Amino acid sequence: MRFSLKRLDTLLDTDQLVVDHFSGLHSGGGRSPIPGGQSAADHALSKLNIAGYARNRSEVLPVAARGATVLSPYIRHNLLTLEKLWRHVSKAPFADREKFRDELLWQEYSRHLYARMGIRLFHNLRFEQVWDAPGDGWPPGMACVDFAVDELSRDGWLVNQTRMWLASQWTVRNNAGWLHGQERMYRHLIDGSRAANLTGWQWVVGSANARPYGLSRWQVHKRAPQLCGECALKHACPIENFPDKISLDEIAFDPLLICDPDPQGTAGPSIAEKNRTPEYVLLTIESLGDSDPALAAHPDLPAVFVFNESALRKLQLSSQRILFYLETLKDLAKRRDVQLYLGDPTEFARKNPVAVTYAPVPSFQKFTDLAEIHPYPWLKKPHGQSVKSFSAWRGKLR
Repeated sequence: MRFSLKRLDTLLDTDQLVVDHFSGLHSGGGRSPIPGGQSAADHALSKLNIAGYARNRSEVLPVAARGATVLSPYIRHNLLTLEKLWRHVSKAPFADREKFRDELLWQEYSRHLYARMGIRLFHNLRFEQVWDAPGDGWPPGMACVDFAVDELSRDGWLVNQTRMWLASQWTVRNNAGWLHGQERMYRHLIDGSRAANLTGWQWVVGSANARPYGLSRWQVHKRAPQLCGECALKHACPIENFPDKISLDEIAFDPLLICDPDPQGTAGPSIAEKNRTPEYVLLTIESLGDSDPALAAHPDLPAVFVFNESALRKLQLSSQRILFYLETLKDLAKRRDVQLYLGDPTEFARKNPVAVTYAPVPSFQKFTDLAEIHPYPWLKKPHGQSVKSFSAWRGKLR
């Protein structure tokens, strides 16, 4: 289906834009307390202090004890690149710096894995696990799960620990298909990327590594003891003990996990591919920062972002996510000409000569005859060797 492009006014109030133009294209939810925009990202970075990160990054409650940086929404959209953050923490305490950089590498690993495997990552990667079974894996009643689900719905963000709780509870404990659980989480997360969300769920449920993470009361009591104290099920806790050890059958995995015959194709161009003179810079959700390579290369051209109407109608993302994008683009409009549209981004690119930054996601292949394609800002260039595990991938990095 072809969609006509509808021009949106970047000067309008973002909440009103959602009301006027996004009816039927989101699942509601309000606004996240995490603001969008390069200005917000730069402010958060200026306040970053990772002292104690290695010790406290997994804390859940009290909120003041959390060591998580809450930078992931800005990382996901390359408002803060992994390379910039890598350099930024160079003088931090050794243990905290190394743990923080490990997490940056995990983000990069998930991007490499998704860039290589594409839509195959929506299926069990290496081991047979409950994948497409129907059911709600987060039925209400447990204080720990209710707390995490409420925070996800309210804020559009979770610490890594509670993400693991929810993924484990959905599939490892309740035998609901992880495909649907990750989709529900993805709908809300303002840092939601297919790469990180799919990779994270596959590792937690064991379909990528045969070692499912089993949520138990011990973990909740360690990270958020007050939840157990106030839980209606504290005397009949359904996760009192660790779940029985699960043996997952290995499946015939895709040989791409072992070897990529075209790592350059996976990585995208190393230098800008220039086919003709662009008249616009087209932004994608993968790269919305001021340092976007195509944007930086053409400071005088209008920046264009097209909300993909058909994708939004299908995905029904939360309004938190829509508002985060709008806030980011409105912030960019303070510094240069920004044009917003609702419709089909590939249609805009067909009708107009655009410069765009390569995006390592399957949907980028829908773009054809682009005026310019600029390199993606990798932290580490994708290699062609094994990505079966984080350690295997990391061992081959240059």
